[in-house]
Amino acid sequence: MPAHLLLRLEAPMLSLGSMAVDQRRPIQRWPAASMLTGLLGNALGYCRTEPKLLDRLQARLRWAARIDRPGVPFTDFQTAQLDQSDQGWTTSAAVEGRAGGAATYDSPHIRWRDYRGDASLTVAIRLDDADEAPTLADLAAALDKPARPLFIGRKNCLPSQRVLIGLAEATNTVAALAHAPMATDADRRPSVFFNDNSGTVAGNVSTHRSSDERRFSLDVHAGMQTIRELIPADEPGAAT
Repeated sequence: MPAHLLLRLEAPMLSLGSMAVDQRRPIQRWPAASMLTGLLGNALGYCRTEPKLLDRLQARLRWAARIDRPGVPFTDFQTAQLDQSDQGWTTSAAVEGRAGGAATYDSPHIRWRDYRGDASLTVAIRLDDADEAPTLADLAAALDKPARPLFIGRKNCLPSQRVLIGLAEATNTVAALAHAPMATDADRRPSVFFNDNSGTVAGNVSTHRSSDERRFSLDVHAGMQTIRELIPADEPGAAT
């Protein structure tokens, strides 16, 4: 059976980013493939200027995430009064300015950032083309001794414990989660989200459509991917 890495994504605050709209950065219930790729790429020492490495890693990644503790959603409202001599920082390495003349600077610079507080997710990952570098062994070594500090979604979301928790052999990523212990104070019936089509998953499965993958060479999210959710058996509408 194929090998899988087991990860624990737990932090006082973490960000499972979804599609951004203007200055609002919403979140979703599962970790996007792009977020997991960024986490692993950061551990390996990949840079944003190496999009082919990141695109290939994302294409090989198969994952399942068990939401042991969903946490409490909250919004960080950020505001600052800027004038024309101040520069707004952006991740695209371009200075953020304002069109329309000097009067536009009479209004403050505003952003909203959504988070989950005290959440804990257990994630199983596998790589297609397992012999290709980086291998799972390479990822495990990098997570133990990352090239740069790790964060969960945003740079202010530092993990509160070791990210790598184990290795499991299983038919698919959902089955691999059974080998991982539940987090402290976990829900009794956690939901599981996954993008893995290998093997069969018993239970009531619903689907979500989301732009979970990033085109690192273009620095944008693109396309719609299918994410499956394994619903706890005793929830309304679940299979019996």
